[in-house]
Amino acid sequence: MDSHKPIKEYAKEILRDWKRPAIPAKIYLDAMLEIDQADDDYIFEKGAGILAYFLANAESWRGETARKIKKELNKIVNDYYT
Repeated sequence: MDSHKPIKEYAKEILRDWKRPAIPAKIYLDAMLEIDQADDDYIFEKGAGILAYFLANAESWRGETARKIKKELNKIVNDYYT
């Protein structure tokens, strides 16, 4: 069993904190709203891939909440691929 909350819950937190997400990141945030776990499928991509793409496009999201959530999402991605 995964030890993190559903990915869609992270996406909701991000949208509450990041008032104007960068457009490339927003595309992946929208996908994150549809998945729960890193191994969930979204179109032709796994949830872990969606998270990795989001993180690559979320450099402009900053602050305490951003650091905390990015750290958790990176852990999910790393756990999935290792």
